[in-house]
Amino acid sequence: MINLTVNGKPVALDGAPDEPLLWALREDLQLTGTKFGCGMALCGACTVHLDGQPVRSCQTPISAAAGKKVTTIEGISAGKVGKAVQAAWLKIDVPQCGYCQSGQIMSACALLAQKKSPSDADIDAAMSGNICRCGTYNQIRAAIHTAAGSLAKGG
Repeated sequence: MINLTVNGKPVALDGAPDEPLLWALREDLQLTGTKFGCGMALCGACTVHLDGQPVRSCQTPISAAAGKKVTTIEGISAGKVGKAVQAAWLKIDVPQCGYCQSGQIMSACALLAQKKSPSDADIDAAMSGNICRCGTYNQIRAAIHTAAGSLAKGG
């Protein structure tokens, strides 16, 4: 049994220790906002936070999450940064197909938790592992700046 906390709730998983966290989240816990993209940790669609750090859940075994806090897209709005990023995403009208957006938002939240006022270079570096086939990179960058501005104003 592997014990961890998912979106603030204690969870016990009985899967194989090497089972990808992505499948435990989607199949066992029915948290389907985290998407399967490439399965090789290259596209970022499966990004979640593990103790506040962005990780690719398709390549992270559940054993690596033992005793840790996992935050998914379903739980990110519980915090001030998550609320600001999601509001900015809507304000800027970022999503097109939407498939990559949960991973994009998770990476953006991790960035803003570390850097309150990121430069374009900071954003590009933090988001470089997230692929958007629709090409909304300019909107993503604008939304991150908008969220940073909102957070700076206390929102």
